[in-house]
Amino acid sequence: MFKSLYKKCLDLAAHKSSKYYLAIVSFIESSFFPIPPDVMVIPMVISKKNDFIKIFLITTIFSVLGGMLGYLIGAFFFEFGAHIMSFYGYEDKLSKIKENLVNSNGFYAWLGVLFLAGFTPLPYKVFTIASGLIGFNFLIFVLISLISRGLRFFIISYLSYKFGDLFNEYMDKHGSKWFTIVGILIVIIALIIYLIFKSHV
Repeated sequence: MFKSLYKKCLDLAAHKSSKYYLAIVSFIESSFFPIPPDVMVIPMVISKKNDFIKIFLITTIFSVLGGMLGYLIGAFFFEFGAHIMSFYGYEDKLSKIKENLVNSNGFYAWLGVLFLAGFTPLPYKVFTIASGLIGFNFLIFVLISLISRGLRFFIISYLSYKFGDLFNEYMDKHGSKWFTIVGILIVIIALIIYLIFKSHV
């Protein structure tokens, strides 16, 4: 099933209405769909390099909007959210995620989840649903999602724009390592921003 969906997403990336399909995939991936939008972003940027900023923005905006849907699923449709967690094999990790989010401030909670995401790797949809399940601050959730998803998709779009097929080949061979690297980079960047902000307060 995953291979079939993966191939379908690749086909959609070459479609004349690829940007609309990218928006849909970015939206649903944040709450339940198994294939990340990166699969479409890379070939789309390679084939339409002048549109790489537009592709990055579409992916980020609709991913965050989909994350809001995931949050609502966790907040108001507990059983459905629990089924999604179970489907991806994260039901046993939910308590750890909840503990990180409940016992920490928003920033440090997200750092903990990002580290978990980097080394698990933890799908974004699990974080969105878990945030809704525990009633995590919605505004902080949206802000964190914008920063983290924006950084991730900008890095992917820019590297696709800069290195083209070379980056695509790397992703095919070392995709799992890539997501770990990006998770760590986002944590480092977020920590630097936080420390700069804190020093000026």
